[in-house]
Amino acid sequence: MTSSKMALWSVVCDMPPELFNDYSEEFPRNLRCFLGDWLEKYPWEFITGSDSFSAYMADSLLSAMMEKLQELANKNCQPGLILQLTANLENAYRRDPLQLARTVKQILDAERVVVQNKYQCLPLSFHRQQEELKFGFDLNKLQYKLQEIRALYGNLEDGSRVSLQINTVDPQFSTQGDLQANSLQTLHTLFSEVAKELETAKTRLLKRLDIWKRQQQLAGNGTPFDEDLAPLQKRFESLVDVCFKLRQQVVALAAQLGADLQSCLQERLENVFKSLVKSAFLVDKQPPQVLKTQTKFQATIRFLLGSQLFKAPQTSFSVLANIVTEKQARELAAGHPDASLSESTGEIVNNVSPLETSATSSACCAVFKNMLLKKIKRSDRKSTESVTEEKCAVLFSAKINLGSNNTFLLQALSLPIVVIVHGNQDNNAKATILWDNAFAAKDRIPFVITERVPWGNMCETLNQKFMAEVQTTKGLLKEHYFFLAQKIFNDNNASYEDFQSRCVTWSQFNKEILPNRGFTFWQWFEGILEFTKKYLKDYWSDRLILGFVSKQYVSSCLSNALPGTFLLRFSDSLIGGISVAYVVRLQNGSCQVENIQPFTATDLAVRSLADSVQDLQELQILFPNRLKREAFQNYFNEELPRKINKEYVRTEFKRTIGISPHMMLSPELSNLSISSPVSTLRSPMMQSLPLVPERGWPSPGNTSPLGPVDSYFLSAESVMDIGLSDIHGDMDFPMQLDPSASENLHPPSICELEQLIQQQQPLFHSSRNPGPTLTNLCS
Repeated sequence: MTSSKMALWSVVCDMPPELFNDYSEEFPRNLRCFLGDWLEKYPWEFITGSDSFSAYMADSLLSAMMEKLQELANKNCQPGLILQLTANLENAYRRDPLQLARTVKQILDAERVVVQNKYQCLPLSFHRQQEELKFGFDLNKLQYKLQEIRALYGNLEDGSRVSLQINTVDPQFSTQGDLQANSLQTLHTLFSEVAKELETAKTRLLKRLDIWKRQQQLAGNGTPFDEDLAPLQKRFESLVDVCFKLRQQVVALAAQLGADLQSCLQERLENVFKSLVKSAFLVDKQPPQVLKTQTKFQATIRFLLGSQLFKAPQTSFSVLANIVTEKQARELAAGHPDASLSESTGEIVNNVSPLETSATSSACCAVFKNMLLKKIKRSDRKSTESVTEEKCAVLFSAKINLGSNNTFLLQALSLPIVVIVHGNQDNNAKATILWDNAFAAKDRIPFVITERVPWGNMCETLNQKFMAEVQTTKGLLKEHYFFLAQKIFNDNNASYEDFQSRCVTWSQFNKEILPNRGFTFWQWFEGILEFTKKYLKDYWSDRLILGFVSKQYVSSCLSNALPGTFLLRFSDSLIGGISVAYVVRLQNGSCQVENIQPFTATDLAVRSLADSVQDLQELQILFPNRLKREAFQNYFNEELPRKINKEYVRTEFKRTIGISPHMMLSPELSNLSISSPVSTLRSPMMQSLPLVPERGWPSPGNTSPLGPVDSYFLSAESVMDIGLSDIHGDMDFPMQLDPSASENLHPPSICELEQLIQQQQPLFHSSRNPGPTLTNLCS
């Protein structure tokens, strides 16, 4: 059960039939199979009473079921069985359709329990559908009772003193019993019930809107979000329509209701209407939550009741945008709409937009396309707070007039925003927004946020952010969470279970510098996000990268692996780097795990990860047992043929591995062989070569721009070889290795290289800088 869009029946139909024992002779399993997910689209479980509305709904659903079966029979080449089931259903339940509702509800409840027991959860689509069915059921009930009121109203107008049955007015309806036309108590009760149910439906709708807003905020961290507001707009319009019709009935029956009841009902209906109007004004497309001054940005405001309330000829209304501080946002939430603009906080250019209704989508929106925050006035902060922890918001407001002096001030506050003035503040600002989006409490005081959250919640947030930023469906795994916990808590002794019971603080997340590092946890994690998104997305999605694991975990994985086995992990010491750990066989026959200096964005911009791995012949098997060529075959960059230019020597770039620091002191260390036109490095990691001096070094008197040649030593990590096109054959240079040498040598300059080439001196230069380098191979 992986998709959130699947129907519950798609899960149930694949389960053993013996798990379900709630079928009967009147409603057998094959009938359930024929109907499939059609049953889930109707509110069977909400028909729980025996009142007239419940009986009406049950009868309507029975008729709908008959039509569905007839449709299936027409499409089936052998309709006999379906027609027989239809006839049995009609005979069994037509006299008592409420019994059908109870039977179907029992079957669906049993299926739900079985699925819940097996998967410990139900599809998200099921919960959404149930919520939609509940609202639809409540709306139908309101509309049904409005027809009851209309029937009573019509009877009272005629002055009838006889019993009224609503089904004589409209044959679709049946009533709980005879309603006396002259019974004012019945009318009073009916009005009170409708008003209460309208208030309840409004409350549920606003809760659903709150869920939408919360999902919109979580979407800022990458959580999937269905932003379509059309279903919510239909709900708002439906309730306003019921509110208008009920208000008309209250006015028409003022004499029968009495002044007190009429006044009470009108006040309740007016409160419902005002609440719906103000709540229908919201931010559809949020402005960026990290906002840089002097940078253009966009936002969209939507009024869900605009197409219904703004009738032609439409009066033009405008929406105004202003930046507000956290303090002003609190005043606004406390019910002081004018106080929020009493003090200037900043200046937004192009901050006015008309509220217009689309002729095609019926969406009433104000679209801000070119807003720009020209300046910002910082508020007083705590001594421990930085500017990237200061939150503000954009307040959108509009005044609309709906006639009869019915004027509304509509206001909508954006999600929290951190304003920055320089790009180097971006990382820390993102941390503030991530924390706020993830852990904001419902109905909080703007923009108060907890300082401590459970580590499990933090894991969910990091995982969602990682998947969204990298744009991958492959999230973090248990071993990744374990390493991240070790890093943020600075604890290598706790178990995975121990971390799950801990809480992580905002300070640990992005204020405290990690031990022996120059950055915070978030700065390191966000650096990996950007690095992976740009250079490693496909490798991660194919699970070629182990990722967030420690060196100790890597050593454990490779402890029994064959020489040449390697894996890829994110660097623990750099922001935005990936390192290769591999197994090498030493001269004494034992194996050892080596770690290559991490590849950074600079490295991978020159040569891709796949090509770099392909260059390094020491790497043969991707852990645990995939051949390198097979694992990375889809990512190798085949070099395109280039036009031959006889005036120049073509160059190629390949990576090599220098000699490990652990081997530099080995007495068995072999010499270096440099050949032309392609130079290769042969080290103890590849083979052992005897020391065969064929030519001596130039005398110390023959100085070089690089210093005395006899003082050079072979670096453990990098080599630069330059082969000259006019030199033929192999030239082997025995080299004295001086382990005590401490000078840090650097590559020669262009001028130095030209001098050496003119002298036809073969050049070899090495550096202590660790890690793989690019070898310039001339041919």
